[in-house]
Amino acid sequence: MNTVTWTSDEIMTVTAARSLQDRMSCFVGIGLPSTAANVARRTHAPGLWMIYESGTLGTVPEHLPLSIGDGILAETADTVVSVPEVFNYWLQAGRIDVGFLGAAQIDRYANINTTVIGDYQDPKVRLPGAGGAPEIAASCREVIVITRHSRRAFVDTVDFVTSFGHGTGPGDRQRLGLRGAGPTRIITDLGVLEPDPDSRELVLTGVHPGIGVEQVEEATGWRLKAAENVTVTPEPTEEELSVVRSLTKT
Repeated sequence: MNTVTWTSDEIMTVTAARSLQDRMSCFVGIGLPSTAANVARRTHAPGLWMIYESGTLGTVPEHLPLSIGDGILAETADTVVSVPEVFNYWLQAGRIDVGFLGAAQIDRYANINTTVIGDYQDPKVRLPGAGGAPEIAASCREVIVITRHSRRAFVDTVDFVTSFGHGTGPGDRQRLGLRGAGPTRIITDLGVLEPDPDSRELVLTGVHPGIGVEQVEEATGWRLKAAENVTVTPEPTEEELSVVRSLTKT
């Protein structure tokens, strides 16, 4: 009998970490993406090459950075380059395998909002903004998003498109000349969503243990479709949980 206990945030983080493969190059966002990427590097993907927006390439921080300007990123990096070089030479040239992003809002076509909640001119909430996320979403070979699941976050249409996902459907990325494939997986504290290959609308493909399809549908702000065979996420191992907890302890 499995006696390992875990929280919804922990299984979300572990599931996201498992999406990263060894020797990938990964453009890492601060927050949940940074936690998951560092878990991956400390478990199954020791060769994960992590890049942060401040210009740190191949960084291996001993603890989670507080921001992209945290000194631990530069101290442990293979090299540090200018921000324009990160974007012009590495990102926009298509040299990054995966971008790892968070979201305040995300819609049925995986467009991401981290700018404002409400009207742009008179918002209810003004969020941190874009940073490098629009370029990451446009140019990485694929994008993985990690965010907590609620109707407030998963909306039919985002209030502001900060980072382009799949627009309004098939062909939109190609018409805009965007290099990357866009969001390929959305990982939440309830399960996993992936774009339908034809419509590009997000579909529920996996749920975490103890979570039902109906629960995910209820937490989504549009009529979420489920795959024919929805999988159940494997539970976190003791090693994975130990790493997550060592990184997130205060």
